[in-house]
Amino acid sequence: MQRNRTATASPRAASAALGAGSPEGRAPRDGAILALLCLAQFMGVMDGSIMNVALDSIHRDLHFTATGMPWVLNAYTLPFTGFLMFGGRLADFFGRRAMFLVGLSVFTAASLLGTFAQDRAILLAARVLMGLGASALTPSIVTILTTTFPEGPRRARAMGYWSAVTGSAIAVGSMLGGVLTDLISWRATFFVNVPLGVGALIAAWFLIHDLPRSTPRPPLDILGAVLVTGGMLALVYGILTSEHTGWTGSGTVVPLVAGVVLLALFLLHESRGTRHPLLPPRLLRVRSVSAANVAMMLLAAGAYPSLSFLALYLQNVLGYTPMQTGLSELPMAVALAAGAQLSSRLLSRIAPRKWLVLGTLTSFAGYVWLGWTTSQGYTLTGLVVPTMLATLGFGLAMTPLALSATAGTAPGDAGLASALMNTTRMAGFCFGVAIMATIAATKAGDSTDPHVLSSAYSDSLVAGAVFALIAFVSALLLPSPPAPKATARD
Repeated sequence: MQRNRTATASPRAASAALGAGSPEGRAPRDGAILALLCLAQFMGVMDGSIMNVALDSIHRDLHFTATGMPWVLNAYTLPFTGFLMFGGRLADFFGRRAMFLVGLSVFTAASLLGTFAQDRAILLAARVLMGLGASALTPSIVTILTTTFPEGPRRARAMGYWSAVTGSAIAVGSMLGGVLTDLISWRATFFVNVPLGVGALIAAWFLIHDLPRSTPRPPLDILGAVLVTGGMLALVYGILTSEHTGWTGSGTVVPLVAGVVLLALFLLHESRGTRHPLLPPRLLRVRSVSAANVAMMLLAAGAYPSLSFLALYLQNVLGYTPMQTGLSELPMAVALAAGAQLSSRLLSRIAPRKWLVLGTLTSFAGYVWLGWTTSQGYTLTGLVVPTMLATLGFGLAMTPLALSATAGTAPGDAGLASALMNTTRMAGFCFGVAIMATIAATKAGDSTDPHVLSSAYSDSLVAGAVFALIAFVSALLLPSPPAPKATARD
């Protein structure tokens, strides 16, 4: 009885699922869906960096204090990272289409609110809402991708485009933020999301359909959601505040301890306390999933913060304007996208673990070269090649990591596997920023001397090499499944 009711409840979804199996009809539609998913992913990830070069203008216009300015960035990062796990399970529970539309709608509306913000409270509220929208949107993107493209070359190619967009959006965000701030206003960094979001919503309404459910929805694990969300919020808050209160200050220690305790209680609850866990233990027992998430966190801890600190080097040591700084990071985005495309297209010939080893070693070499170059006070010309090498390595590793982190998971766990991957990525980003900021602050203090700053930024960028080296070790521990084999159907 339940099966019949479920099968007839979504005729449009069933029709879409049947149509997706037709090689003649699926290619154009799948291409449109992939373009839509990449656009939505670009918007969500880009917003983590587009504000960087606009902060000074926001500070002047809305009179933020020195301690309040970082929260223009943190107000987005904190809810985005904290609610990702819950957002991923909601995508599995309510359906990929519903959460995609809800997340994108909230994100777009909050961007419009930020465009016209006249005081600090409204601006921070807009950033919080954008983070919440992104936490619902991002897991649903990978859920749609993994359920639209079956395992094999087609999924590898789709993941290649997704990886290229995910990685390069940080650099493109910095570039776009500099151009928009210099030519128009910092408000344009918010408004750019509005037409993109409206267009994506219209396209999603017609392109994305939910798949028919073969089983009834399990009840939501509310206690698990509270524990993991509270734990992630406390942990990320502690990491973010470490830059200002130090690692031993109560403002850092208390939330870090609370976060660890809540996450430990969450794991205990999931393994023993509920029949319908938010994070099924079976997911973490998949070796490729757990190992890929560790490697993802480590690579993200080096890659994304390095771009931010390189931007500080260009502005504070070389005297670049926001626009010049943003344009200078364009080659890095190109290198990252090229690496992601190269690995995704050759996965059928070279095993994923070999790509991970190559990518982490390439990034390691780039960071070591970059740290030495900045210590010498070189110009932009001397920075381009090592930076492109570091980001090329990250691009080479992104697609194999994304495939490993979602491989072997049931369709009903696709959103959760995606959320777990994005949570570790964002946690790595926050941790990397905090570590690099601590290194720079310890070396430079309050100095504004370019030589002192150059040395401080150099030491910070070397931390990226350490993260890449540890990620290399993690890559060696990954299982080595066979690379996807092409078939006549693919």
